[in-house]
Amino acid sequence: MASMPSAKANGIEIFYETFGDPEDPPLLLVMGLGAQMISWPDDLCLALVGRGFHVIRFDNRDVGLSTHLDRPDLDVPAAIAAALTGGAAQVPYLLSDMAADAVGLLDALDIDAAYLVGASMGGMIAQTVAIEHPERVLGLTSIMSTTGEHDVGQADPAVLLQLMAPTPTQRDAAIAHDVEVDRAIASPEHFDEDERRDLAARSYDRAFDPLGTARQLLAIVMSPSRAEGLGALDVPTLVVHGRQDPLVGLSGGQRTAELVPGAELLVIDDMGHDLPPAHWAQIIEAITSLAVRARR
Repeated sequence: MASMPSAKANGIEIFYETFGDPEDPPLLLVMGLGAQMISWPDDLCLALVGRGFHVIRFDNRDVGLSTHLDRPDLDVPAAIAAALTGGAAQVPYLLSDMAADAVGLLDALDIDAAYLVGASMGGMIAQTVAIEHPERVLGLTSIMSTTGEHDVGQADPAVLLQLMAPTPTQRDAAIAHDVEVDRAIASPEHFDEDERRDLAARSYDRAFDPLGTARQLLAIVMSPSRAEGLGALDVPTLVVHGRQDPLVGLSGGQRTAELVPGAELLVIDDMGHDLPPAHWAQIIEAITSLAVRARR
């Protein structure tokens, strides 16, 4: 069913997991800010396998079991504050480096090209792969993400403030904090507290590194707009966004679809910044349809 080895990619170690038959078309899942690969639920991965994909999920750098780029010399919160106010900031890496990680993983797996599905920051990474390495992308699905332009996809200020609050280090407090952040951004009609608490606990026990998440956030803030590159894409593209997303506003998804030639936009009315099981069938059907169009 699944295996979880690691691979050397782009100078770091990437932990990954595969589902399904390696002879089927590969589909690479790229997760968002601070989220480990287990945030792609097993059942969702298996449902994609059921639609004929060989599914690969992995830990981005600085989360989970992949390499964490510790920088004791870097005051990450101060760097983020400087970046948000337009000042100069040290940057350990950018989204382009995280995109190169994904391409390096494909190299390690001897995969010439794959369907990419990215959520939130993962959508930004997947977009960057498509822009900088288009020959490696069979089709692009960007979920609850944006273009890097400052006038679209803005977060609700109250939610952003909650997201930026320091994460407690003690296990129970850290899990409770994650659940409340999830509650603030999730689909209001579909929030499952028990499921989110279980994921938060498993994530904490697997790897806990708030500074790693902060370094990822710094990469997002300091990376340039992808608007020009998106406008030049020749890659079959699907954009999925929730109308109730308070973290990455709907305008981010709308603008992404507007920029990419021929992109399809799927707006889900009662979805926030999450992937509720109630909408898996619709999203999986759209991803499958994209792959059919791409093969034609």
